[in-house]
Amino acid sequence: QVQLVESGGGLVQAGGSLRLSCATSGRTLRAYHMGWFRQAPGKERKFVAAIRWSGLHTIYAESVKGRFTISRDNAENTVYLQMNSLKPEDTAIYYCAADESYWGRGYDYDYWGQGTQVTVSS
Repeated sequence: QVQLVESGGGLVQAGGSLRLSCATSGRTLRAYHMGWFRQAPGKERKFVAAIRWSGLHTIYAESVKGRFTISRDNAENTVYLQMNSLKPEDTAIYYCAADESYWGRGYDYDYWGQGTQVTVSS
């Protein structure tokens, strides 16, 4: 089992950058594929990005492609989401997720963090 704790959220102006972190504890991060999702007020949770356990393969939502980068440091048991050129529509609670076997855009990850708020002002 793994526990996930997100951090790094905050308030930023449009065009700015933030880096989110997802620190894991329990079983080693190397055992898990990881994903980032976000949920805006009144909307369903949506896929943002995912990375395989090795870090060699990544996928992104079209809305963030070219602006966001997912990465991982298995030695530090941390996954990152670098967010550049932020837009007001990126405002949401951002969640990281982990799964030992599933890797993709769906909600089939077994473990989820509590989320971190990102607010982008115009």
